Amino acid sequence: MDIAFVMQGRPRRHPIWSAVGDRLTARGARISFLWPDAELVDLGRVRAEHDLYVIKSGSPLGMSVAGALHAAGARTFTPYPVAALCRDKIITSQVLAAAGVPVPDTWVTTDREHLAALLESGPIVVKPYRGSRGAGVRVVADRAELAAIDAGDSAPLFAQRWHAPDGTGLDQKMYMIGGELFGVRRVWPSRTWQDKLGRPFTPDDQLRRIGAQCAAALGIDTFGFDVVFSEGRPYVVDLSGLPGFKGVPDGPELLAGAIARAAA
Repeated sequence: MDIAFVMQGRPRRHPIWSAVGDRLTARGARISFLWPDAELVDLGRVRAEHDLYVIKSGSPLGMSVAGALHAAGARTFTPYPVAALCRDKIITSQVLAAAGVPVPDTWVTTDREHLAALLESGPIVVKPYRGSRGAGVRVVADRAELAAIDAGDSAPLFAQRWHAPDGTGLDQKMYMIGGELFGVRRVWPSRTWQDKLGRPFTPDDQLRRIGAQCAAALGIDTFGFDVVFSEGRPYVVDLSGLPGFKGVPDGPELLAGAIARAAA
């Protein structure tokens, strides 16, 4: 097996994905890490040179290089069209809602005045439509808070109805690996590595059904999503095609197994 990881940022040892690479190496695979953001990419020389590519990068350049590899016939662990879909919250939200996944009421516009009318029914959450890791997420309760949001000229404003979370307020991160669902509760924002690892928990039947709905909607069996319970009702508020899987017991080994099966 010859497997390449398309990574984000600059070359470094990654706490999860480098460990996945180590485990694949122990299985006899040849592993390469590609860092498009730190390299000069000669597009005329892009070829499918590895048996399988794992698209971990979500940067604009990383996704574009992944798309070029897809066009060149490369096989990817998460199919490139699905990886690209998952980077766009507008498309992802519609796909999940159409599949019956419980998501908050969701709107998109380029005119914030349209969002102002929504405040009459309660607070909303405004997010970058291509954001990740919670960056730029704002709970907006009035016009003053809405006016303070700078999304850039004509940038889409992605908004969802805000539902006050039940319980402790810990984030509930759900991770599916090879069709098996895992749960991790963690503090947000995370300030330490231990915070990011959180506390694993066993998903109940309701969460497993939601995970199966998401998997069927996307056509993949390895991904992550965030769920909020409000007044006892679940809402899927975010989804990632290939998250960090932090806190999943034996996560690197499980991921290595799923990737090895795909490569084979």
